[in-house]
Amino acid sequence: MRNKQKSPDLLNAPIPETLKKMTIPMIFGMVTLMLFNLVDTFFVSLLGTEPLAAISFTFPVTFTVISLAIGLSIGTSAIIAKALGAGDIAEARFDGAVALIVSAVFVSVLSLFGYILMDPIFALLGADQSLMVHIRDYIGVWFIGSVFLITPMIGNAVVRASGDTKTPSMIMGFAGVVNAVLDPIFIFGFGPIPAMGIKGAAIASVVAWTCGVFIILYLLIFKRKLVSLKSKKQTFSSATQKMLKIGLPAAGANMLTPIAMAVMTALVARHGAEAVAAFGVGSRIESISSIVVLALSMTLPPFISQNFGAGKFERVASAYKTSLKFILIWQFILYLVLILFSQVIAEIFASSEGVISVITLFIWILPLGYGLQGVIILSNSSFNALHKPMNALSMSVIRLFAFYVPFAYVGSLFWDIQGLFIGALVGNVFTALISYRWFCQTLESVGVNNQAEECEA
Repeated sequence: MRNKQKSPDLLNAPIPETLKKMTIPMIFGMVTLMLFNLVDTFFVSLLGTEPLAAISFTFPVTFTVISLAIGLSIGTSAIIAKALGAGDIAEARFDGAVALIVSAVFVSVLSLFGYILMDPIFALLGADQSLMVHIRDYIGVWFIGSVFLITPMIGNAVVRASGDTKTPSMIMGFAGVVNAVLDPIFIFGFGPIPAMGIKGAAIASVVAWTCGVFIILYLLIFKRKLVSLKSKKQTFSSATQKMLKIGLPAAGANMLTPIAMAVMTALVARHGAEAVAAFGVGSRIESISSIVVLALSMTLPPFISQNFGAGKFERVASAYKTSLKFILIWQFILYLVLILFSQVIAEIFASSEGVISVITLFIWILPLGYGLQGVIILSNSSFNALHKPMNALSMSVIRLFAFYVPFAYVGSLFWDIQGLFIGALVGNVFTALISYRWFCQTLESVGVNNQAEECEA
């Protein structure tokens, strides 16, 4: 199951070096994908305001499907990595095959409902009839092709579970390149290919996903033989339950973030249009600043799950602590860089003095807590790796709706928009402390008693 040339030995190799080798390719893949998504948006924007607005209306709907896919991929990686750590190759292969089938069914059913209820869904979101023409063109194709999105995501999770993060990153990057190349061809037409407008953007995405499907299935089935439907110990039903036990709560936790952001945007809107514009820019700064954290949140779980399965709890505690120390230092250095260039960054994104002022204020306050936010994200992903998905979901609820949003609201009542930012920062401080303490206690509950003390040391 484990490809020795491509996959590091997660059970014995030095921890910092192993995590570094796993994380760097993921950073590359995520950056590449982000850049090509920007290209996608750029080409659609050339069609005019209405197509661009239509794409914006589809984001909450597509994010719901993608959140389910991400959650199922988290569950897939956790159960396969644990089986590999325990040395049960046959179980890992069976889990991988079941995950591919079940995920495709789940996403297909969800997309079918979305396709059937397309008009009422977007009417509830506030789309008028002039936009619905563009929305139907785009989302109809997107729903039909969504099964080609989930397969590479789950397949990449299977590969990552063995410690190979380079291959999934290359597949992500390749799909992004295909999408970027096909976008202008399908949107505006080229040679015998007619101009298809916004529908062309959706078709380009589906073709790119399909390329990913062929690559990942060839890799899983033929080249590395990572999946099999033969099992003497499990049934299809039991393997499905294992994956969904982690995958569905993980999907729910992902869906909480846009809900919280919508509430935060409403709070910011009370301070005027300039504040909303600045907060939107700040959210983009946060996304870019969190790339390393998000990459590590995808590479740390396979490491933890394999060592969890092998009973090597001291390596679990050490990897967790090492990752947190690194991310706290990295994000603080990044904060200093943002402070140094705060005025330049603000002027790049805005021309209004009011907006520039609020963006600068945002940069001085909220990024100070990005390291703590990293602690929360990595703790949540580690909970899933230990097969404690409800802990991760509960932590997400606590962070967003007990600390982050309420503290921001209280802060705004006393110190205006500056207080809102400070309140959100303080909310991250409290949540980081709770998540760290909770994870260390969880280590004790699943492993050896002294691991909680080692984690907290």
